[in-house]
Amino acid sequence: MSIHRIPVNKLSHEALKGVIQEYISRDGTDYSEVEASEETKFRYVKQKLEKGLAVLIFDDEAETTNILLADDPVLKKLDA
Repeated sequence: MSIHRIPVNKLSHEALKGVIQEYISRDGTDYSEVEASEETKFRYVKQKLEKGLAVLIFDDEAETTNILLADDPVLKKLDA
């Protein structure tokens, strides 16, 4: 499979910051009925990653990174 988990602690602070900022800038990354500030979104995603509730992945074929919730079915396929 061409999708790999990237341990968050293996990224530099700046690299992680860039990945999270790119992720929260995408359409469809709503966090509630009320629009949250970018800073709030950033903290939310970073906390999820640090607590293991979200996972950073890299897709070799598409050459993209993404952040998925730890219970996402895509990750279950990786573990199989």
